[in-house]
Amino acid sequence: MRSVEDALAGIVAMAARTTEAETLPLASCLGRAPASFVLTAAVDVPPFDNSAMDGYALRSADTPGRLRLIGEVAAGAATLPDVVPGTAARIMTGAPLPRGADAVAPIEVVREDGEVVEAPATEPGAHVRDAGHDTRAGESVSLPDELLGAASLGLLASLGLGELDVRRRPRVAILSTGDELQAPGAPLAPGQIHDANGVALAAAISEAGGEPLPLERTPDDPGRIERQVVRGAAEADLLVVSGGVSVGRHDHVRDVIQRLGALDFWRIRVQPGKPLAFGEVRGVPVIGLPGNPVSALVTFELFARPLIRRMLGLSGSGRLTLPVAARERMTKDRERRAYLRVEISRGADGLEARAAGGQASSQLRPLAAANALLIVPEGEAAAEAGRTYDALLLGAIA
Repeated sequence: MRSVEDALAGIVAMAARTTEAETLPLASCLGRAPASFVLTAAVDVPPFDNSAMDGYALRSADTPGRLRLIGEVAAGAATLPDVVPGTAARIMTGAPLPRGADAVAPIEVVREDGEVVEAPATEPGAHVRDAGHDTRAGESVSLPDELLGAASLGLLASLGLGELDVRRRPRVAILSTGDELQAPGAPLAPGQIHDANGVALAAAISEAGGEPLPLERTPDDPGRIERQVVRGAAEADLLVVSGGVSVGRHDHVRDVIQRLGALDFWRIRVQPGKPLAFGEVRGVPVIGLPGNPVSALVTFELFARPLIRRMLGLSGSGRLTLPVAARERMTKDRERRAYLRVEISRGADGLEARAAGGQASSQLRPLAAANALLIVPEGEAAAEAGRTYDALLLGAIA
């Protein structure tokens, strides 16, 4: 059996190139990968000295003292008074600092009496945001190696960008196979189940930054499977198949893909999800995931998610790994590295993990309840209570 690291290296290597760039309005770039992670600021941010407080713009050398009030400066003001010795101007947060002023006294500490204000001692530069104190024109601005979020978009907007070059989302075709599968919500005949993998994998693809392309749900029929695989290879950048890639009599996906392209079948030292297939059809990478829902999602997390991110020019899986203490014993297969579904919480001595429920690969409820996967190495029969393990964070920690 192959290690997780060997399997991941082989799969990620299939991303021979990143997707091409497209230009979008900045407001449409949430969750997209920038084509370049380093930009050059065209303007100072902020572009002018401005007030950090509602208060009074004045000369620090005139304080403490009584000053003549000469006007008011609002945010966005284009015409500014001159603050000469012995004067002050009322000013709002974000408003440009008037000429001659070098400080702002907050409104709470100044007493206004008609046309005169009495200001306490004020240091030069107090409550003034200098032009360019966030970013200077010509300065290189680096974005995180991650999909664009609210703070990064706000930063780009502050730099004056109205649009941005981003990577096209990789189109990922999803093929769910099996005679037993029915659409979610459809009535079930004896022996049938609802197709959880199609919906779950589409969501996982979107979360990773890809564009899901669901193919027709297909029974265990070689001809129908071939038609959907051909469609996926023609329309997508990656084909993800769940079910039908193992060695059973009704597992036709392997034969179809080998006939159309090439497919390797691996057994990986991972729990859940030992069987995994990968290859290509007409130059399009193919990943064959196990049919059990938990195995499909966990192996997607470990292998398909990093591949999609590599196509976007991103590194790794984008998931945070944290050390946590197991608070109960959780058994596993000694020969395989386990990714146990756990709930992480904050304890008196730090982060601690407890099983989110049963660990069978067919049990989706514990995975839905989990906020992490506890990683227990090969060679160990269980996660032992009190020991610390790495955990792959999937959600928020309460």
